[in-house]
Amino acid sequence: MIKSLLSNFKLNSLLLVGLFLLVHLETSAQQWTSLFNGKNLDGWEVKGGTATYNVVNGAIVGTATTKSDQNTFLCTKKIYSDFIFEATVLLPNDLNSGIQFRSNARENGRVFGYQMEIDPEPRQWTGGIYDEGRRKWIYPLSRNHQASDAFLLGHWNTIRIECSGNQINTFINGQHCARLVDDETAEGFFGLQVHRINSENQDGNVVKWKNLQIITKDVDQYLTKADPTVAEISLLL
Repeated sequence: MIKSLLSNFKLNSLLLVGLFLLVHLETSAQQWTSLFNGKNLDGWEVKGGTATYNVVNGAIVGTATTKSDQNTFLCTKKIYSDFIFEATVLLPNDLNSGIQFRSNARENGRVFGYQMEIDPEPRQWTGGIYDEGRRKWIYPLSRNHQASDAFLLGHWNTIRIECSGNQINTFINGQHCARLVDDETAEGFFGLQVHRINSENQDGNVVKWKNLQIITKDVDQYLTKADPTVAEISLLL
């Protein structure tokens, strides 16, 4: 009897150890790469307008100015195709912003491409997808009202963007926001937007980003399961 109990105990212990190792290996296999070192803007460059970007207390701070006649973007120098991107974002005011991905720039420096919108307007479309410099809104959050309150003004929010082939999905604080199928652009840079402003009252308004990281290996293995209640929009012809 005692031998049988000891044998079962050892077997269960081995199973638990094996399970722990599998979970550990799966977690460690997620090769997150930091896009921001928390100290300076190495690996990034400004395109478009003349808003300013600085590093303050481990965060990138973008500051709006009425002197800029167009949107400004702090862009990665590297190009990315399929990925899982995460960051935390703080918007303490009514400054429009966004995160460009799979984006490029024309010869005059004009940035174009997909943008995960950060929208402080009462419509609450943060998390929707805007095609900057091209087709404009391609996944407005009017198609997914249940995610309209996912973004919290004045608080740090976790942003997640997943791109695998033609599948593009966005998430805020774990809430599935946009579910898009499109093949307009397969690769490009990331860009942190400070929107052009017209009002003196917005001069000096800021948006902050930190904890920017990316997975580019075995992306499909770590994709978030789609929320079936979120409408899928396909722009494929």
